[in-house]
Amino acid sequence: MTSTVIKIDGMSCAACANKIEKALNKIEGVQKANVNFATEKATIEYDEKKVGLGEFIKIVENLNYRVIIKKTDLKISGMTCAACANKIEKKLSSLPGVKNAVVNFATEKATVEYSDNQVSIADIKKTVKSLGYEAILQEDKVDMDEEKARREAEIKKQTFMFAFSAILSLPLLLYMFAEMFTWQWVPKLIMEPKFQLVLATPIQFIAGWQFYKDSYYALKNKSANMSVLIALGTTAAYVFSFVVTFWGDFIGQESVYYETAAIIITLIILGKLLEAIAKGKTSDAIKKLMGLQAKTARVVRNGEEVDIPIEEVEVGDLIIVRPGEKIPVDGIIKEGYSTVDESMLTGESIPVDKKIGDEVIGATINKHGTFKFEATKVGKDTALAQIIKIVEDAQGSKAPIQRLADVISAYFVPAVIAIAVITFLVWYFFVDPTNFTRALINFTAVLVIACPCALGLATPTSIMVGTGKGAENGILIKGGEHLEKAHKLTAVVLDKTGTITKGQPELTDVIALNSFDRQEVLRIAAITEKGSEHPLAEAIVKGAENQGFKLASPEDFCAIPGHGVEAKIEGKLVLLGNRKLMKDRKIAVDQFEQDIVKLEEQGKTAMLMAIEDKMAGIIAVADTVKDNSKVAIKELLDLGIEVYMITGDNKRTAHAIAKQVGITNVLAEVLPEDKAEEVQKLKAQGKIVGMVGDGINDAPALASADVGIAIGTGTDVAMEAADITLMGGDLKGIPASIKLSKATMRNIKQNLFWALIYNTLGIPVAAFGFLSPVIAGAAMAFSSVSVVTNALRLKRWKYVPGSHK
Repeated sequence: MTSTVIKIDGMSCAACANKIEKALNKIEGVQKANVNFATEKATIEYDEKKVGLGEFIKIVENLNYRVIIKKTDLKISGMTCAACANKIEKKLSSLPGVKNAVVNFATEKATVEYSDNQVSIADIKKTVKSLGYEAILQEDKVDMDEEKARREAEIKKQTFMFAFSAILSLPLLLYMFAEMFTWQWVPKLIMEPKFQLVLATPIQFIAGWQFYKDSYYALKNKSANMSVLIALGTTAAYVFSFVVTFWGDFIGQESVYYETAAIIITLIILGKLLEAIAKGKTSDAIKKLMGLQAKTARVVRNGEEVDIPIEEVEVGDLIIVRPGEKIPVDGIIKEGYSTVDESMLTGESIPVDKKIGDEVIGATINKHGTFKFEATKVGKDTALAQIIKIVEDAQGSKAPIQRLADVISAYFVPAVIAIAVITFLVWYFFVDPTNFTRALINFTAVLVIACPCALGLATPTSIMVGTGKGAENGILIKGGEHLEKAHKLTAVVLDKTGTITKGQPELTDVIALNSFDRQEVLRIAAITEKGSEHPLAEAIVKGAENQGFKLASPEDFCAIPGHGVEAKIEGKLVLLGNRKLMKDRKIAVDQFEQDIVKLEEQGKTAMLMAIEDKMAGIIAVADTVKDNSKVAIKELLDLGIEVYMITGDNKRTAHAIAKQVGITNVLAEVLPEDKAEEVQKLKAQGKIVGMVGDGINDAPALASADVGIAIGTGTDVAMEAADITLMGGDLKGIPASIKLSKATMRNIKQNLFWALIYNTLGIPVAAFGFLSPVIAGAAMAFSSVSVVTNALRLKRWKYVPGSHK
């Protein structure tokens, strides 16, 4: 039996604790569960073979409480192939208190979700160390300098080892060619087995020591990886040659194979060197993003301007930015105006005008004017820091397609060893009886041609480059699974306001009814809407202010979601909203239907106003369509994707807007709380649905869609709920993200093909005796390099509107 303690948030009384306790005790495998309301903790005794922490968390969350789980990122060094990553992942996942662990071989990163009541970061690090690897807490690193130094040290080490073993291997390579082509001119010393032993021994036990060390930790923990294959194959060739050198006459053998072991190790080290260099390039996107940050800021302190390091900037500091300088942190302009190049954030090359009250983002470039702004977000809270965090998390995540590679990798090395042993036995006893040398050579070739590395790198390297490329184009993808799913979309639902349209409606018409005065209708409508934050309300208020009205505040105000507003002004009850509101209050509007329809057919939103239950006027507001909406929607349709528009507007207005942008599928008169339900209906029809929105009321629909896409000019809540965020407000980011997903998936499939073809063709060829172990070693070394190099081709991806790639 295992015991675990989890911290629970959200319990309001002892009844909550009893409810959770009852639910936990019902789970099969749980012997006893005790929930303490005072300490907010649940202690559970359970059979770990039947149930685990993940199930407990699910049960508690289904009851609408929150289990407090911590998440940490660790940098793992010392992994040589995907089998290493799988081994660490499995071991970390088995720790009591660990909910989930994901180890990514390509990024050399582990992400662990755990309950700190049971397991600490020190325990996690200790576990990784016990497997023979090093774990460094991501938070321990201030910037990329340490990461760069570590990678450079690895490249330097492998360069030295390659040079060391290559120099010693050259005479052995010459011996190999002399044997193959019967060269007579080769010095006799090179043909001497004892001289070859002197050359091969340092390669085997100095350059090859890394493989022995790694194999020891792998076997100690009852697993096997690439290093085990290399150590096994080269040791077999070396030991056989050593025995022949001194006791060849006794066993009736005279051929030695020192060159096989030595050249294989040399080639594998070359492969690791090239792989380390290539892997360094896959994280270029993160380096670029970090390089965007300003190093210093000019701050007003005690009335004086002082230049300070960006790390010392505090919230509330007044910062001066001159033309051509980078804006150091996020903030709001307090004095001056300028134009700012925000292309690093949105991908849009046209500079944006900024005035007092406007928000500025750190790392963007001030073009012309000088201004002062107040810092509102610094350090890890800035937009740039959040973007870097999202990209890092995405690059460390696993796409569902990687599960195939993980499953194969888990069984791969033991299967290869078994095939190698069978190969040896078949050759020795049946194909070429008693020819130990031939059997050994084929045994070694099978071990060496097998390459789990390429398989382990196939998916994560492409995900790294793909998510990085997305960030460069203003597309923030939260994880590999979302990047994978985007290319499968069959339907996209677009919210109207702020997504298809600019979300900045303007007042267009004021029609007075029943002998009410037009000016009076506008004044009362503006006062009514003064307390509302809805874009349509803001348009009315702004329209009235532009006409010179001084607006008081309503005496009473109440928003009615999906219907309109109710207010008390100068002692009178005022209603302002849609037909539903008037119908609910039993106010007749039929006689004015012609006026309303006329406005709606022009794509305007008509709002009806009643004073003291009598129709007083119709106020029309129009929201203009974004410049690129029509082009982006046509591109989605050309990709074979169904496009839907969802809006709270009535059908006539909705269809008028939809017609402007080429949409035929319209979901009109949908209340904010029903958007998620509409998405679910489409999913129930078998469609893979993407939802695009920008507001707080879009968050549930974004979360319920297969892929939620938030417009970056929208609210933080929408971006939090989304899987992909388009940093600009341009809808062309939707087809761009789908095309990036298609390009990435195409690249992953190519990588998996190359990784699998090396093994599926190489292993049988080696087993049938058609492959020299040296050529097998070269193929193994370069399989990983070819996969990483292919992934790097994605860096050339560019969004081309209208193309299908």
